[in-house]
Amino acid sequence: MQLIDGSKIITEACVRAGADVYVGYPITPSNWFYAYAQKRFPLFLAGPDEISVLQWMSGFSAAGRLPVTATSFPGLALMVETLNMAHMMELPMAIIVTQRLGPSTGSATTGAQGDLLLLRGAISGGCPMPVFCPSNFEDCWNLAYESIQVAIRYRTPVVLLTSKEMVMTHKSFDVSALPEIKKVERETAKVELPYQSYRSGADGVPPFVPLGDETYQVRLNASTHGNLGLIQKGSAEAMANTRRLKDKLEKNIQSFTFYELDEEAGADELIVSYGISSDAARDAVTEIRRQGKKVSLLVIKTLLPVPPAILDILERYKKQVFVEENLPGLLRELIYGQARRKNIRSVNKIGSMIAPSEILNEFAV
Repeated sequence: MQLIDGSKIITEACVRAGADVYVGYPITPSNWFYAYAQKRFPLFLAGPDEISVLQWMSGFSAAGRLPVTATSFPGLALMVETLNMAHMMELPMAIIVTQRLGPSTGSATTGAQGDLLLLRGAISGGCPMPVFCPSNFEDCWNLAYESIQVAIRYRTPVVLLTSKEMVMTHKSFDVSALPEIKKVERETAKVELPYQSYRSGADGVPPFVPLGDETYQVRLNASTHGNLGLIQKGSAEAMANTRRLKDKLEKNIQSFTFYELDEEAGADELIVSYGISSDAARDAVTEIRRQGKKVSLLVIKTLLPVPPAILDILERYKKQVFVEENLPGLLRELIYGQARRKNIRSVNKIGSMIAPSEILNEFAV
């Protein structure tokens, strides 16, 4: 048993999974990652600002390293342009986002769930980017590992979406219960000759060859490009290559779909939550069942792209209650848009965490 926080668990998992560079700028409430990374990563660099951080990470990734950083909303906003560059160049990296209370920068010491739709629209043109969201310390460990694995396997930036309460609150926790993490080994690139930097196989992912390779001429390009990595604007090859960036994630999403489903037979009502609000949802489900009512619980851990498996679960329930710590109901809006649905309700809040009693009020007769 240790008194530990999510920052340390995530940091340790990333290093064990094979992340070997941390580039950071200390911004609350993600600054403990900055502190822990100095002790655990093989290489640590302190960036002067968040723009530089992601630029440096892109350079390391292009050279074959696996970089990680952590930030919050203001830093993420500064990173968005370079994030688009890394997405188009298909550079593996992991970005830990610790959410603040919104709107704007909000309070640096109050956790919330306010950045989901920002991440949904962060990549120009609406292209998807994998976003995982831990709901407890076990998820911090497992999803950090999956973030590294998915970044490498699909050549993409990956976001681990957390909150202040998840990564800065100390809890007594049995670390021996966590599964062993083995380093994610990069396979030797299976290159089809003649080598073209962005020619992909059946999985839609081009083999990764780092810059500086002595055998192949590697071109990485953040503009619209064809298989050779040379700028092409409207050619069929360039457009197909751009569509591939979307398809490679959506076609392979089953391999990184994570959720927790506590399904009760005969229930027609489903509570849906994610991240820091999940514990309140779990407690509420326990109490609702104690009162003799039937209810199921869905905790979503792969938020983006929205997995078809999640939509399949939602379609099975006539009534749904979304529990999330923001005012508009961002997850509900992500799935259902602005459409009004009388059987879709929400428990929303800012300023403090959602209590189980506030969820129970939705079920009061």
